Amino acid sequence: MTLYHRTSIIVLVNKSSLLDALIDAFLKIKTKKEMHEFLVGILTRAELEEIPTRLEIVKMLKAGVSQHEIAKKLNVGVGTVTRGSKELQEGRFKNV
Repeated sequence: MTLYHRTSIIVLVNKSSLLDALIDAFLKIKTKKEMHEFLVGILTRAELEEIPTRLEIVKMLKAGVSQHEIAKKLNVGVGTVTRGSKELQEGRFKNV
């Protein structure tokens, strides 16, 4: 939980409920244009570059490309690729 002080009122925010709210917002988006506008509005420029790169890492891993080749091709650290590999091994990204 995160604690916020606001004009002498203490507000507790449950981080999992914030994640649930974000997921709900994603699920309400109907079109590619709406998604683009949402992402541009909520993410920083760096995040807009980083997140698609992470998705590409997963796709390349699933295609059998080596971690070192992915890191070189996408100009990311091997650790970033390894993190994607570990998440893939955990069974995530079934829909990618």
